Amino acid sequence: MPKVSVIMPVYNVADFVGQAITSVLEQTFTDFELIIVDDCSPDHSIEICRSFSDPRINIIQHTVNRGLAGARNSGIREAQGDYLAFLDSDDFWRADKLELHVRHLENQPRVGVSFSRSAFVSADGQPTSFFQMPKLKDITASHLFCRNPVGNGSAPVIRREVFEQIGYEAAFQGSPEVRYFNSDLRQSEDIECWLRIVLTTDWQMEGIPEPLTFYRLNAGGLSANLHKQLASWEQLAVETANYAPDFVTEHYPRAKSYQLRYLARQAIRLGDGKAATGFVNKSFGSSLRPLREEAMRTITTFAAAYLLWSVPWLYQRTEKTASEFIGKLQQRRIQKDVAGS
Repeated sequence: MPKVSVIMPVYNVADFVGQAITSVLEQTFTDFELIIVDDCSPDHSIEICRSFSDPRINIIQHTVNRGLAGARNSGIREAQGDYLAFLDSDDFWRADKLELHVRHLENQPRVGVSFSRSAFVSADGQPTSFFQMPKLKDITASHLFCRNPVGNGSAPVIRREVFEQIGYEAAFQGSPEVRYFNSDLRQSEDIECWLRIVLTTDWQMEGIPEPLTFYRLNAGGLSANLHKQLASWEQLAVETANYAPDFVTEHYPRAKSYQLRYLARQAIRLGDGKAATGFVNKSFGSSLRPLREEAMRTITTFAAAYLLWSVPWLYQRTEKTASEFIGKLQQRRIQKDVAGS
């Protein structure tokens, strides 16, 4: 039996999937299986997957499109490993990712979800100066509801026992199946699952300071998708309230404010000042807690949104300098945290 099962859903990623697979096969930790789930991909992604000749690769195919959560569930049901790692097929990993996560989980028996920081790369896979810089330890349910520290679906490595505890039965095409991610959600399925783990089990969630995941920025994103993302987040709040109503009631306004601030920053990245200011205004309307708790980040988001909306040429002129400065600060923080770990 392999120690680690790597689960990779594939759908319409012919430009990226080869790099993702290569990053798995080049891992310094070699005791793994790679489960590729063909979610009825309409392009030639699976032909690229089949071009790799490695006995550790197992390709399974859906007969209908199930979405990212449904594809992950199929991979989990197929997996043989003690640890389950997830890689979205438009992202890729640093060569020592699995090695460091296995070490982390074996040294920390109460940690059920091990994740890493992530480095942003451009659409063509080139490194940027930015990183996801989440809280790494002492992660509570309220923090997770407001600020998803895992950051993306390619960052975590999770014990099999965690999924055994949170699995539930649901019907699909008239037959029962066990689900782990909520496949009724087409967005926000990650945070729904992480929140369910923290709220319903005793497993801890903890991060590794190194940026071991390369997270690809989607150059084709549209601001309209941000509104869909907000609707999905609202749905995950409803799903969570089904088993933790008091928790959601207490933390919902603050969590929604943080989510709206996040969407404002995404709109800024997409160059949509109108959407960014709309999200900022709604964030303040939901709760002022982010302004009190993270004043600098909140004020910076507000200023960038309104500058982009009102004087876009001035925003473009200042954005590069500010980005380089922030990137340097992040790199120094990573170096400090790695040295202290």
